[in-house]
Amino acid sequence: MRSDLTGKVAFVTGAAGGIGRGIVSRLAANGASIVVADVNEEGAREVAATLPDALALKVDIRDPDSIDRAVTLTVETYGRLDILVNNAGVNTQAHRVHVDLFPIEEWHRIVGIDLDGLFFMTRRALEPMQAAGRGGRIVNIASVVGLAAMRLQSPFVAAKAGVIHLTRSMALELGPQGILSNAIAPGSIMTEGTKALFYGADGLFQAKTQAFMEHIPLGRPGTPEEIGEAVLFLSAPESSYINGQVLAVDGGWTTGYMM
Repeated sequence: MRSDLTGKVAFVTGAAGGIGRGIVSRLAANGASIVVADVNEEGAREVAATLPDALALKVDIRDPDSIDRAVTLTVETYGRLDILVNNAGVNTQAHRVHVDLFPIEEWHRIVGIDLDGLFFMTRRALEPMQAAGRGGRIVNIASVVGLAAMRLQSPFVAAKAGVIHLTRSMALELGPQGILSNAIAPGSIMTEGTKALFYGADGLFQAKTQAFMEHIPLGRPGTPEEIGEAVLFLSAPESSYINGQVLAVDGGWTTGYMM
């Protein structure tokens, strides 16, 4: 789709990763200035160099001080913050085990980034949105496993389910201020992480990939660009009456069980 985001500033976390790159490319192509935020500073700079108007910032969303510095610099640079895309997140590859065996420290790492970090980031980014009084958009990247649970990744499932309900709570609280909050629930997306699990020749679960694809009506993984298109849709002025919704971009995964 095409939309006019000229003059808007979008702050995207996890922007150096595969899905992050898909998001920033679509927002930038439609006129937005982009804050490319990532814990990987080199990656953030690499992505920012490909965009027409971008600021690369190292941000650890687990650290409120890191977030504060980044938002302050954003406002100093651009004078505003209109769109927040909470994309940063992690899962586990090494610990695909039952909940009773899941390492406590790994639980805290995943929930600390995927849920707590999203809360810290949102809380600080709201300050310039509210101060300006122009409204704003928040797009939280959740997951289909926040809608339909999967085995062997209990903290990721719990965190993403939390993100979905947090999004709804935010929509109720922030909607009267003109700040719209929505979530996207990606299905299996072709990134370096999913290649290591499913789609690479040496993927950890490569033997199960065919059966997995048979459960998805479209029979393929999605692309980062398809997630970027959904973020653009929810960020666009034309989507001004959509609030508190969860858009599953999953090839039909969550519609039911494929026999």
